[in-house]
Amino acid sequence: MERADGLLRATRTHYLMSLDNVVLGDKSWRPVLEIFTTADQSTIKEIEYDSHAALRMLISDQNNHSSLKVILTRARENARGAQDHITKEVWEETNAMYHYINKSTINERFDERDVLQILQQLTQHSLLFTGIADMTMPRGLGWSFMNMGKFTERCFEILTFCDKHYEMINYDLSSDKAMIHWKELLFSLSGYELHLKTYRTHNYNRNVLHQITFNEDFPHSVIYTLTRIEKYLNDIVQENQSPANNELLRLFRKLSSRIKYMDQTSLNSSNLKSFLDEAQNEMLQFSNQLGQNFFSYQ
Repeated sequence: MERADGLLRATRTHYLMSLDNVVLGDKSWRPVLEIFTTADQSTIKEIEYDSHAALRMLISDQNNHSSLKVILTRARENARGAQDHITKEVWEETNAMYHYINKSTINERFDERDVLQILQQLTQHSLLFTGIADMTMPRGLGWSFMNMGKFTERCFEILTFCDKHYEMINYDLSSDKAMIHWKELLFSLSGYELHLKTYRTHNYNRNVLHQITFNEDFPHSVIYTLTRIEKYLNDIVQENQSPANNELLRLFRKLSSRIKYMDQTSLNSSNLKSFLDEAQNEMLQFSNQLGQNFFSYQ
């Protein structure tokens, strides 16, 4: 469900910005398609300026294993299998979102003027799910696992979004980029308003990097997600003591502390890409080890 929320934020933001052709020109869907689809480069090249085709691939294409329809189908299957550990309200909202995306007319509506309405309705469902889970789930082991997965997914998305947008400027922090370049990234992470209130200088490249990576008050920053993961991982390990789980907690704390206490001014144009790559690889290793420790039946 967290992945669905991230896809919707990015898709809705990109679609709204693509409507402003006067200021932004024709906006390619390539960055969003590369993050949220399994399409090859030739397919992306074919549809990157076709909003309706891109939306169909992102939202309802069952051949795209990362589409919203596929993600929600898997979420519903997981929820069905875990009904003893989630509330009735969480199940019902997951089910409602699944049935909405499976309406037979949804593909046809991408070719009409209902696109924004569809994206808004799905976004509202996603926000409602988050609120329902927060208000109804008991704060036990199930809650800890749900949130650890949620923030692990969010951390991956943040790092991927950040990497994609800084790749567009060749990771050059000294380049002269106006705020218009960063609006899509900030809106996709619900951070544009906070940015305007918090950062007063015009060094947008570094300001955005700080907000997305190190701002502890921003719920879509790397450091915020790492802090939440550590909290829930600690709760889980306390109830499941074993040498392997204690080692997993130790390794994660090492990763979290390295980023939390690093010299932020040490990030520059020459090492930003390697920093983002390393962070993504370490999170992937953590996620794989987490699955082996708690979900492997071999």
